[in-house]
Amino acid sequence: MISRRFRQAAMVKAPRAILIAAIALTIAVPALPALASAGPGLKKVHDPGRVTGTLHGRCNYRDHGQLPDPRCTPGSIDPDVTQADIRSTICKRGWTATVRPPEAHTERFKYDVAYPHYGTPAGERTELDHLVPLELGGSNDATNLWPEYPPTPNPKDKVEDALNHAVCNGRVSLARAQAAIASDWMTAEKRLGISGGSASGGGSGSGGGSGAWCTATASVYYAPDDENNVYVHSNQPYTDATASADGYSWSYETNSSGYAVIYLNGPPAGAPVTVKVGSATCTATWT
Repeated sequence: MISRRFRQAAMVKAPRAILIAAIALTIAVPALPALASAGPGLKKVHDPGRVTGTLHGRCNYRDHGQLPDPRCTPGSIDPDVTQADIRSTICKRGWTATVRPPEAHTERFKYDVAYPHYGTPAGERTELDHLVPLELGGSNDATNLWPEYPPTPNPKDKVEDALNHAVCNGRVSLARAQAAIASDWMTAEKRLGISGGSASGGGSGSGGGSGAWCTATASVYYAPDDENNVYVHSNQPYTDATASADGYSWSYETNSSGYAVIYLNGPPAGAPVTVKVGSATCTATWT
């Protein structure tokens, strides 16, 4: 049985202990006024003209460097860019230049922060990309930046332009476009219903009776070793995609988004490339 004296002491000391713990927690966790939760959606970070935040732990590429680690780079947006003000922000010519950080800042983040956390060798050629692009109200925070392994020209650029036009034309809301491209830029257009899919850019496709389709782009990724890549986008996940050109042929299985990168060494620039994904056939030309 607990004595009356002990109970009184506990009643006096407990609130004091809680108060001390609360003060210690307040001191240990500094306020971050620029970062606020967007509920279940993307984080909101207002940081025009400067790179903010950092990365923590090991980050892993997805889809051969075409997609970032969703834990490290889930995407984030500028809360000052809203549906109500798109005419004075993302739909205004030249606006992104007013919020883009200087190249010296992005290069420092790329090599000193992003490369070590993503395990990217210092000599690798990548593009520090805004997952949610500035033209869709993306932030410059670490949660929205990652070293992407794109072909040249980067097919993601066409997706970004298509989504910007769709938002500015009123076909898609800003929030839906931001969420779609942050989730998977390669499927964003299809999910939003604004295109047959231009993520691979520059190719042509034809589907069979089943409604299968594919598009393809072929480019020399690393010239000294004559490493040629074929970037395939389709509506057929987990299906063998086979690229053939100039007597060479190689296959690779598409991922859950119907995307594949096929490494095809040998064909010269200008050679036509034929890609078959299930019952769909598409073509491209080495660039």
